[in-house]
Amino acid sequence: MSDCIFCKIANKEINSEIIYENESVIAFKDLNPRAKLHFLIIPKKHFDTILDIDDNKTMEELLKAVKDIATKYNISEKGFRLVNNCKEDGGQEVMHMHIHMLGGEKLGTATHLMQ
Repeated sequence: MSDCIFCKIANKEINSEIIYENESVIAFKDLNPRAKLHFLIIPKKHFDTILDIDDNKTMEELLKAVKDIATKYNISEKGFRLVNNCKEDGGQEVMHMHIHMLGGEKLGTATHLMQ
């Protein structure tokens, strides 16, 4: 999508602090972090929401990215949080499927974290 900010990041049209990349997925630091470590993990192919992902390969690559990033940033032992906001009522602000990965510190309850 030509006007999607995350597509532009995935296509390297907009600079971002990329922390992980493979053929299908890219991850970068969130500009407004809600934790010591706050990354966004997105498929390079545009899907509006997680419900629109129509292939297992994309889901596998997203989960592989989570594991690899957790290992790289030493948060696999103590833990981290994954958040996926889906559509308007779920709090999704950018209509390109993305997973928030938060960690690097003890996190409070998730109820109001992403507001």
